[in-house]
Amino acid sequence: MAPARDYYEWRCYRLKADAPHALLDTYLEKALIPALNQRGIKAVGVFTEPEAKDGAALWVLIPHTSLESVVAVTASINADPAVQAAGEEYLTAPRRETPAFDRIDSWLLLAFAGMPNFAVPALARSGSPRIFEVRTYESYSEAKALNKVDMFNDGEIGLMQNLNLSPVFYGQALVGRDLPHLTYMLCSPDRETHARNWSEFGKHPIWQKLKNDPRYQDNVSKITSRFMVPVAYSQI
Repeated sequence: MAPARDYYEWRCYRLKADAPHALLDTYLEKALIPALNQRGIKAVGVFTEPEAKDGAALWVLIPHTSLESVVAVTASINADPAVQAAGEEYLTAPRRETPAFDRIDSWLLLAFAGMPNFAVPALARSGSPRIFEVRTYESYSEAKALNKVDMFNDGEIGLMQNLNLSPVFYGQALVGRDLPHLTYMLCSPDRETHARNWSEFGKHPIWQKLKNDPRYQDNVSKITSRFMVPVAYSQI
């Protein structure tokens, strides 16, 4: 039987221009993440995007082992007195000139069959310096989006793993804006190492064969790449 596939909430807290986000950091670190950990979600990622061109944001990755977990954990946390106490300043903050965030965007992703569970990178487990690249591939139809997922399962995932691109997750977007698309995250110690590994990927025979396979033509209409760094309290 195939292993159960994870679900991921990929969340973006859009921040007001030049507004401090210490209140949001405190809530995530002291209230939300401990509550998620207590409910069996062992590692939660929080990232900034230093080179963001569309406004400052905090990005949060919450992995779930089932769709039931997404619903139950969210409902449980919202009603948890401990969370309400630890996050009181954030949760009860009045409308202000410098709010904790502007708006929240959220996507629900289903893990690919080729990597059904997310992986905390070795660099994160050791607390070493690391950078992440998050790539989103949009397609012009649902069928083409699924075709690109098949292409990953057919060899792209394994090749990225073999070339030390250190995938964290691959997810098909089920709910959220800009559908249909998929999103995945890679980890490297630095940008230079990451670029070298990508170069090896681009010229590898497996990728060349997949890229030229008639089954997988014209299945991506737009690619968005974001480079991110973990905040001090990120568990990924």
